[in-house]
Amino acid sequence: MSTSTAVDAARPKLDVEEYLTTALSATPQELHPFFESFRNLHNRKLWHQLTLKLLAFFDHPLSKPYRVDVFDRFVREFESRLNQQRLVEMGVKVSREIDNPSAHLQFLLDLLARIDTKQSPESEVLLLSHIAHAKLMYGDIDGTRTDIDKAWKVLDELTAVDNGVSAAYYSVAADYHKAKAEYAPYYRNSLLYLACVDVEKDMTAEDRLVRAHDLSVAAFLGDTIYNFGELLMHPILNSLDNTQYDWIKKLLFTFNEGNIGRFEALAPLFPKEPILQENYPFLRQKICLMALIESVFKRSPYDRTMSFQTIAEETRLPLDEVEHLVMKALSLKLIRGSIDQVEEKAQITWVQPRVLSREQIGQLSQRLSSWVGKLKGVEQKIAPEILSTA
Repeated sequence: MSTSTAVDAARPKLDVEEYLTTALSATPQELHPFFESFRNLHNRKLWHQLTLKLLAFFDHPLSKPYRVDVFDRFVREFESRLNQQRLVEMGVKVSREIDNPSAHLQFLLDLLARIDTKQSPESEVLLLSHIAHAKLMYGDIDGTRTDIDKAWKVLDELTAVDNGVSAAYYSVAADYHKAKAEYAPYYRNSLLYLACVDVEKDMTAEDRLVRAHDLSVAAFLGDTIYNFGELLMHPILNSLDNTQYDWIKKLLFTFNEGNIGRFEALAPLFPKEPILQENYPFLRQKICLMALIESVFKRSPYDRTMSFQTIAEETRLPLDEVEHLVMKALSLKLIRGSIDQVEEKAQITWVQPRVLSREQIGQLSQRLSSWVGKLKGVEQKIAPEILSTA
């Protein structure tokens, strides 16, 4: 006999009729229709309909003082008959009403012990994610890592996953990396979390602002993040408009464009965000790399052999630092090519693609127009020759 089965066997059986009658006299009038429905649906063994009614009850603001008791006593009597994922969703919601940290965590662990993880692996991922989050909130970083790894091992084997389950996993994974100041993993997991939720419906205005701010800082400080495209296109960034962080949004586009002049104009604002000020040397190198990428992008594919002197002017670096910058760009796979140390030149054959600003799109449009013009010129020259030989 499993531990959870033994515990259930030791629990006194609930008199459902008596429980619901007591609840009707002990709860506000507005909640009485719920308990009447509970009685009716339970007697008729309509478990799906009862699940929906319970979910509605747990969402009702007035149910807050009664949620734990209803779940722990009433729902516990027939939980094995319910959809496991819906049961876990209810349990997670109810657990938020438990203030005591150890009791909160134990509530979730007990529920995990009672669900059939083979029948519903998604439920296991969902619970493990919330258990990991609880541990993170209570300072157990190692325990959080362990549960995240367990959840990922199950999640990675699944082919189709409910968005709510994926969101729970990526949310706690992002929070874990944020706590560890691991910017690139935070950035990746946070964007995956946003892909699983409806930003407007599932997040408060404050949540959106915090997420946009943290993502921006991670984009700046992530040592492998040189492509801000997915973030620049995401509506979450609009949360920064007309706030104390609106300059951070401008800084993101400045980096994406490799605009060193604008970077230097915004640098006096860095003390508002101390972590950016502390990492100024890294950010200065990063904007130089972005400027190099932008300089290569602007050039024709047939004109990408650049002298160190040209690169120094484009990136505003001393000439003796240019070779190191190009080597850094090559090692990060931002560009491909080779360096001629004798001639002090860099031959670039490829540059990392990225999302373009309106200004960059305008420049690309001009280049395409110029290319089309040249094609028309060639056509006009060779057309008479083709016609004469036809």
